[in-house]
Amino acid sequence: MTHDDAHVAGPGRPVALAFGALGIVYGDIGTSPLYAFRESFEHADLAVTEVNAYGVASVVFWSLIVIISIKYLLFVMRADNHGEGGILALTALLMPTSGLAKGTKRVIIGLGVFGTALLYGDGLITPAISVLSAVEGFEVATSASERWVIPVAIVILVALFLFQKRGTERI
Repeated sequence: MTHDDAHVAGPGRPVALAFGALGIVYGDIGTSPLYAFRESFEHADLAVTEVNAYGVASVVFWSLIVIISIKYLLFVMRADNHGEGGILALTALLMPTSGLAKGTKRVIIGLGVFGTALLYGDGLITPAISVLSAVEGFEVATSASERWVIPVAIVILVALFLFQKRGTERI
């Protein structure tokens, strides 16, 4: 969306788009502590005590504060490549028109493409892991549901992706 498009779309459109973009960034960050908290006790030989729970919660909380404050607010939100954003726009901003050796430029471009690949990979695997973790939670209620975890997760994911193609504004 260009600056001119924003005026055509109405005054509230840029705010709605910005709010939606924040959901992409902060929504993914918001689900990560759920996994980190559980894994801290399951695989780290850490006793489940009140003190340890506060400790893990504190580490997760302050990690998120530092990541959001430094990475997103100070670096990513200030990057503007002629109205474009994202990791490839950040890569383009790192590429001055002259002064860098050809090998250095290749490394910067390679890192930008690698970062983009990681972003796409995360976008593909996060919904599957989130749905699977949620459905596995039913195993706590009854062990009979164990054989239904994978089929139910597949049905939910297929339904989500079928509705998602219509866009979030139409759901």
